Amino acid sequence: MKIAVYPGSFDPLHKGHLAIMQYLTGEGGFDAVYLVVSPQNPFKDPAKAANAQRRFEAAQAAVARHPGLKVKVDGIELGMTPPNYTVRTLDALRQREPGNDFTLVMGADNLGGLPRWRCARRILSQYDIVVYPRPGFDSDALLEDLRRWCRRSHTRCAIKLIDAPLVDISSTQIRAALAAGKDVSDLVM
Repeated sequence: MKIAVYPGSFDPLHKGHLAIMQYLTGEGGFDAVYLVVSPQNPFKDPAKAANAQRRFEAAQAAVARHPGLKVKVDGIELGMTPPNYTVRTLDALRQREPGNDFTLVMGADNLGGLPRWRCARRILSQYDIVVYPRPGFDSDALLEDLRRWCRRSHTRCAIKLIDAPLVDISSTQIRAALAAGKDVSDLVM
């Protein structure tokens, strides 16, 4: 099966995430999406790890409210020893399910930092990547910069920009709205 691996904090899952998952299993041609709730992104606040189980359970509940989704909320990182590097997650998925083809999903906001990721060259060499647009980020320019880096470092660069819907919602905005006592029910999954 062709699996889109969509990792993130998902604090909380929102309509933008939903649109991307629907695109991936529709026009994107993937058989399923594995939504990987990351306990601790090495580039983010370590306090996130404290609520990893709650975020995982909330993601399961959100996905369950959309029974037509071909999405599995995967807790693979919850059982892994930190730090939670993407390369380790992709390798663990491949080892667990050797018959599946795994493609990493990321937002355009992550393209510029990809060369700083743990084992970035190996990720690029061994896995395909699809990139969805994010407001305020020039996907084409960021991808061209990354391709130049790949050429300089003699690294395969199988990255594809996808025409997924551009939804101007972020989990950070939702958490801020909640803290201000606003209703966000129309934004979350």
